[in-house]
Amino acid sequence: MTERIVDYVVVGGGSAGCVLANRLSADPANRVLLLEAGPRDWNPWIHVPVGYFKTMHNPAVDWCYRTEPDPGLNGRSIDWPRGRVLGGSSSLNGLLYVRGQAADYDRWRQMGNEGWGWHDVLPLFKRSERQERGADDFHGSDGPLWVSNMRLQRPICDAWVAAAQNAGYPFNPDYNGASQEGAAYFQLTTRKGRRCSSAVAFLNPARSRPNLEIITSAPATRLILEGRRCVGVAYRDRSGTERVVRAGREVIVSGGSINSPQLLMLSGIGEAAHLRELGIEVKADLPGVGRNLQDHLQARLVFKCNEPTLNDEVRSLLNQARIAVKYALFRAGPMTMAASLATGFFRTGEHVETPDIQFHVQPWSADSPGEGVHPFSAFTMSVCQLRPESRGEIRLASPDAAIYPKIIPRYLSTETDCRTLVEGVNIARRIARHAPLTDKISEEFRPSADLSIDDYEGTLDWARSNSVSIYHPTGTCKMGTGPGAVVDARLRVHGIAGLRVADCSIMPEIVSGNTNAPAIMIGEKASDLVLEDARVGA
Repeated sequence: MTERIVDYVVVGGGSAGCVLANRLSADPANRVLLLEAGPRDWNPWIHVPVGYFKTMHNPAVDWCYRTEPDPGLNGRSIDWPRGRVLGGSSSLNGLLYVRGQAADYDRWRQMGNEGWGWHDVLPLFKRSERQERGADDFHGSDGPLWVSNMRLQRPICDAWVAAAQNAGYPFNPDYNGASQEGAAYFQLTTRKGRRCSSAVAFLNPARSRPNLEIITSAPATRLILEGRRCVGVAYRDRSGTERVVRAGREVIVSGGSINSPQLLMLSGIGEAAHLRELGIEVKADLPGVGRNLQDHLQARLVFKCNEPTLNDEVRSLLNQARIAVKYALFRAGPMTMAASLATGFFRTGEHVETPDIQFHVQPWSADSPGEGVHPFSAFTMSVCQLRPESRGEIRLASPDAAIYPKIIPRYLSTETDCRTLVEGVNIARRIARHAPLTDKISEEFRPSADLSIDDYEGTLDWARSNSVSIYHPTGTCKMGTGPGAVVDARLRVHGIAGLRVADCSIMPEIVSGNTNAPAIMIGEKASDLVLEDARVGA
C-alpha cells in the first residue's frame, strides 16, 4: 500500500467536487487532490447537449443504479442514472439551470442551519454564474458556469406555454429571478451550443495548477480514521491496487446522495446496528447516514399530434445527417436541445403559498432516452411534485465497496404526495384542453382519454405504474442537529474531525426544482467554509 500526503482530499469530481477542487486550489499554498471514480470526460457525447441520449444508461460514464422494488410504484424497480465521470451528473444531466425557491433555503435556515438562508446563498449562485442575459440583482455575469437561453424552439412547446397562460397560469421570463411561479422557457448550462458541466466550468481553468492533482478511475473504498479524526482516503487505482492519500487538513466527501452515505457507512460511520450486521467496525453511531432520501418523481404524459414534432425530424437517416451537419457547422438545431424546452412552476391549489409542481415539456416522446422516439408525432408533458413528504433510504448491501448499495425510495408513501401528483396529472390534462394545444393534439396517448380526469384512484394507479425518477436524489447526509442529522451547518460530520460532506446529500429538504445548480452552490459554500476554518485554525 502506497501513501501520499496533501492538504485537502476531495472525494468525487461531480457538480460540487469540481467547484471545491477549483476554489481550494486557487491558493497555491493548498495542495489539493481530487479523486473521481470514473474516467476523464473525454466521451464526445458528454459535450453535445443532446448527448444525454448516448451517455445515460451507458456504464462507461453512468453508475446505472436501480432501485429496490417499490410498493409506491406498484412493485416496480426503476433506473437511477448518476454520473460516473468527471463532472458527475452535470456531465450527463438535461442541462437545466434551476435554483429552486427562496423559501427552500429560508426553510433550511429555520431548521437551525445558520448561513443557509436565501440571502446567504444568492451571492454564491451569482458568483458561479456567467449569465448570457447579463448581471442583475439575481444573476452574475463573471462566473465560470455559463447559463444560456435555449438555442432551439419548437412550435409545440410554444403552444404549451400559450395554453398554460390560457388556463390561467402567468408567463414568467425568469423563474430564477424574483419569483419562480409561472410558465417559462428553461435556462441551460451551455456555452455556444456545448454543455458547460461543472468539470468544464471549474476544473478546466484549474487543471494547470501545480498544487491540484486530479486522479480518475479511482473509486474510494473507505475513509482512514484515527480515533475520532479522518486523516485520509483509501482508493483503488486502475490496476486494482489499493492506495492511500492522507489529508493534512481535511477530507471533503462529494460523492452524491448514493455514494457519500455508502462511503461513510463502509468506513464505520452510520447506524451502529446496520453496520454490525455487515461486520463493519462502528466508528461513529450516526443513524441518519443514508436516511432522509428524497427524490422528484415524474409522471410523463404523452400526447399524439396532428402535425410533425421532433419524433418526425429524427426518424430518417437523411434528417439525422442534416441535423449533425447543422450542429457541426453552426452549433444550432436539435443537437443543442436540453432535456426539456418549456417548464412551468404551478400551485395545485390555494392551500400552498408557492409552486408545488413543476412541468418539463419536450417536443418528442419515447419510452425512455436511448430507446429511440415513438414512431408517431407526439410530445411529452412531464409533471413532478416539488416537495415530497416521502422519505426513503440508502442501505449497504455488502461491506465490499464494489457492491452497489440498496436504494429504497418509498415513493408516494404519504397522502399528500399521492394527491399532489394526481392533481399535477390532472392540471397537465386540463392545459392540453386549452388553445392553441387543442388544435395540435390528436389523441391523449398516455394516459388514455378513457381514464376520467375525475377518477382519483385510477389516475393514482396509472401514476404508480408509469412514473419514473427525474433523477434528483438528495438528503441522505442531512444537515442539521438532532438524531437524524449527519453534518452540521458547516458541513462537518458530527463526531468526526477533519471530515465534511458537500453535495446534494446534505439537503435537509429537497429544493423546489432541478438540483444541479444547488449542488454547485453547495460546492461554493463548502469551499468558503473550509477556507474560513483554515484561516481561524478551527
